[in-house]
Amino acid sequence: MRLFVTGATGYVGSRLVCALLAAGHDVVVTSRQPETLRRFSWYDAVTAVAMDADDPASAHDAVQSAGPVDVLYYLVHGIGQDDFDDADVRAANNVALAARDASVGRIVYLGGFVPDVDRSRLSAHLRSRADAADALNIPGGPELVWLRAAVILGAGSTSFEIIRYVADRLAVIPEPSWTRNPMDPISIRDVIHYLSAVADPGFPAGAYDIAGPDVGVRYGEVLAEYLRAIGQPRLRLPMPYVSTRLVGKVAGRIVPVPTSLTEDLVTSLNQPMAASEHTIRELIPALPGGLTPMDKAIAASVSTPAPRPVCDLANLHHLADSDPAWAGGDLMRVRRIVGSTLSSTGQLARSMVSLLTG
Repeated sequence: MRLFVTGATGYVGSRLVCALLAAGHDVVVTSRQPETLRRFSWYDAVTAVAMDADDPASAHDAVQSAGPVDVLYYLVHGIGQDDFDDADVRAANNVALAARDASVGRIVYLGGFVPDVDRSRLSAHLRSRADAADALNIPGGPELVWLRAAVILGAGSTSFEIIRYVADRLAVIPEPSWTRNPMDPISIRDVIHYLSAVADPGFPAGAYDIAGPDVGVRYGEVLAEYLRAIGQPRLRLPMPYVSTRLVGKVAGRIVPVPTSLTEDLVTSLNQPMAASEHTIRELIPALPGGLTPMDKAIAASVSTPAPRPVCDLANLHHLADSDPAWAGGDLMRVRRIVGSTLSSTGQLARSMVSLLTG
């Protein structure tokens, strides 16, 4: 099939492109500036088109220029930017209209769980993800497959990296009451498997929760499992009345993840994020070995080797060289800085030798 991937530069999108190419699909990817896509190892195997989802005309022209498209993946989100919630909805609607005009058959959207409460009570992040799904599902438009997930486990995943840095950098970790809220994490391996499989036209449209095999997980247990994986115990201090907003502001100043992005994500933790149904497991068989348990996903993420090209990763939980520079934990960042310094020093030395001998 011919598949159109928006958000291909992101953590999930960059890995999805590899999976789609490996399955033999023809893949189109978008960026405001297509030249920036050259840093991805799949660049020469895809068709790159310019698209600004915030601009209706740009979205229309991009989908039209891609030729006949079977499925459009919508992996765009503006969290961490000013007024991202309204902007997300406008961008989703722009792309949905463009897909309808180009007779695209299906849109696949990756969003978050929607707790069973009034949307006005949700954080801006959770509300925008649900509102974006509504904006993608337009009359006469493509059918929508909406996959809903909570925390995605893998080195480079923003949510995982925030957990990593909080655990690494705080000797005493506060535990507000909301860290006991239910939350069903999922491995990046299983996310990519589900995203790839739902492109099949025989898969029924609709909304599906996706989660790993662990039952009864709570927010704090993900952090506890990470601490077990790195073998570094921390003092954990109950602080029942601390809000997610305050923790988000503090975490935004502790971790190297962009501050506004950290604040927005942590603020959304005030609601339970557990799967309400598992229909997709009846329709799509798990990969060999079954769904990835939380402890195995975190162990693989912690043991990531030096970053490699994204399509050459031996394990999807490992870090790619196209992931953000802040990803991978402090040790990995130090290795990158030292490597970059040594490379620059070596280049300077070679230039001096060339000048002296030239």
